[in-house]
Amino acid sequence: MNKFWKALLSTALLVGTTDILAATLMSWARSGNFPFKLLHYIAGGALGLERSMKGSWGTALLGLSFHYFIAVSFTLLFFLAFPRLSFLRGNVYLTGFLYGVFVGACMTFIVLPLTALPPNPFKLLNALQGWTVLGLVLGIPIALMAKRYYLSKLIA
Repeated sequence: MNKFWKALLSTALLVGTTDILAATLMSWARSGNFPFKLLHYIAGGALGLERSMKGSWGTALLGLSFHYFIAVSFTLLFFLAFPRLSFLRGNVYLTGFLYGVFVGACMTFIVLPLTALPPNPFKLLNALQGWTVLGLVLGIPIALMAKRYYLSKLIA
């Protein structure tokens, strides 16, 4: 496996893991209950919510697979855009944070409406909280790791 794929996959693993942990903690904080069925809910995007919530470990594993597929996809998008769009190479903390917001908006307005999940009413405060978390746990690490990868290519 070449260095690009190692950097990309290690970044996606990091951000996918921190994102699922953040989602778990946010859900727990909002409801007061541990979200045991969070991965089943994610699988509901393909299976439908009613069917996925009745599922077993296999359904949870499907949800986890979808979650990491999405993390890899958005990480790949940034890694491919980074050397081509000069504005991404400015302040990586700001760029990364805004990329996390972009990812959240894409998920909210494009990806989730295309799934089999029932529509949720848009709540601005919840969206801003979620997008802020994505900026911190997904966007900034992706931007930092992309910059590190491309700087290492210049040095090598």
